[in-house]
Amino acid sequence: MKLLCPALGFLTIALFSSYSVASVYKCTDDQGKTAYQSSPCAAEKKALKIDIETGQSIDLAVKLKQQKQDIELKKLQEIEKKHNIAKELKRQKDAAEQSAINQQLIRDNPVQYTAFAIPPYHHDKLPSLVKHFEARLPEIERFRRLAAQKALATGECQRVESDQLSIQSRSEQLVISIDCSTAKNFQFSEKELSQ
Repeated sequence: MKLLCPALGFLTIALFSSYSVASVYKCTDDQGKTAYQSSPCAAEKKALKIDIETGQSIDLAVKLKQQKQDIELKKLQEIEKKHNIAKELKRQKDAAEQSAINQQLIRDNPVQYTAFAIPPYHHDKLPSLVKHFEARLPEIERFRRLAAQKALATGECQRVESDQLSIQSRSEQLVISIDCSTAKNFQFSEKELSQ
């Protein structure tokens, strides 16, 4: 019985101590001396954290470098995100300005344009075709105006009834479709409208 009590006490201490220290740090200084300790290494050249239970080790210098890289990556991603938001807001503003010019053109020329000849494309309610090209929305609104003016200049279009992005549009070449009161239809490519 006397022998059993100290043995149980020693076993209890051993169990609790193994749970309290789950890691050991292997620290190597500039002179190449290695020390094992229960607390993290100071400013040693090489530091390993060894998990006593699994036997796995982690190079703390590599881990620290990875953490710094992750922080830098997050900063860059945040900067890019802010840049993209600013770019999107500018695109929406530019598109709204071009659309406002179109609407003013219609109000100033009621004989040449029906009231809904160039309906504005609102960035949050884009038709599916236009949605595909939404990154170019300011250009689309400008090209719609130019296409309407070009159709009227032919003399074959007395009044613009409809002015829309055509299904023939491609990412590298937009096409605008104009329907006139004379039943004449025009298809103007981006190349033609840019001349």
